[in-house]
Amino acid sequence: GDAARYCNWLTNGQLEGDQDASTTEDGSYLLNGAMTAAELMAVTRKSYAEGGLYYIPTEDEWYKSAYHANDGATGNYLDYPTASNLAPSNVFDDPDAGNSANFLESEYTSDAPYFRTEAGEFESSQSPYATSDQGGNVREWNEAVILTDNRGLRGGSFGDEAETLGSNWRGYDLPTTEDGYTGFRIVEVPEPTTLAILALGGLAVIRRRRPTGR
Repeated sequence: GDAARYCNWLTNGQLEGDQDASTTEDGSYLLNGAMTAAELMAVTRKSYAEGGLYYIPTEDEWYKSAYHANDGATGNYLDYPTASNLAPSNVFDDPDAGNSANFLESEYTSDAPYFRTEAGEFESSQSPYATSDQGGNVREWNEAVILTDNRGLRGGSFGDEAETLGSNWRGYDLPTTEDGYTGFRIVEVPEPTTLAILALGGLAVIRRRRPTGR
């Protein structure tokens, strides 16, 4: 619920001062005061045409940005969101040595009381899509509905072991859950006309290349 309201606040222009129903309860999601698990399970994203702009990722959006090899329209996926098929290290070096993340392996990566690292701290351990911290630090919400009354979680946290960072791990919890292990990231959906222009540009490139005989 907090994550969806934050998305609405972004969508409505990040207004400062007192907030009301026009800034937190409608925008990318219509919450209308939703607070219970059942009420939050019924909330769905609105389309761009309906006023949506910033969202909690779908599970597919989250998964692709974390694990896809970013090598075109292929089915090539990596095992970890650090652009590697090898389990990452939980040691933080400065500078980052690569294939590293904040998770629990005998010891914590970061000391108490916070345990979490700054966003982007592992600057050489990004996914192939250049996203940071999709493994470890905090588990992240996605929109997936699991077992009818839970929302999806991915990526593991600072208190979880390496396997939770992997592409095969799928977590879930009640949408009312609030704890220091759980957070979220946001996706922005481009304006549809922008997508159309990009698609037309791609067709133009293809046409120019055809005379080469390939």
